[in-house]
Amino acid sequence: MLFRERLTVPIMWWVLASLFALSVLLAVGAYLGPVWGIGTALATVMVATAIFISAAVVISIDAREIRIGRASIEHAYIASSQALAAEEARQRAGVGADARAHLVLRPYVRTAVEITLDDPDDPVPYWLVSTRRPQQLAEALREAASSTLTG
Repeated sequence: MLFRERLTVPIMWWVLASLFALSVLLAVGAYLGPVWGIGTALATVMVATAIFISAAVVISIDAREIRIGRASIEHAYIASSQALAAEEARQRAGVGADARAHLVLRPYVRTAVEITLDDPDDPVPYWLVSTRRPQQLAEALREAASSTLTG
């Protein structure tokens, strides 16, 4: 494993979900009683947990491929990778984005890596991937590509 990163929601999102569940507890509990309030608050926390867990994405690079969530691509089809600072990533994901690009973006991660593809059979020109460690991800992709070329 050359690189591995799990993008999860920030702690503040959990705090906000808990505060929302507390407000549901108070509102429903005051109206329908404490049992209903506790039940709906627990349901609210479970829904938020399910959403937060399903929104998490794992980025991993091994000797053969890069895997981002359920998508993967072999290193042989990667032309280059470029680490993007927050402002560059924002511009590249906005009006500067190609409609054919594969975007794996999370609103709570500002930096990204642009992975340019070299596959004539694939209409996707590049992948734009959120990452908290863009320099390390780009370097791991370059290292994997060079070991693929020499191996």
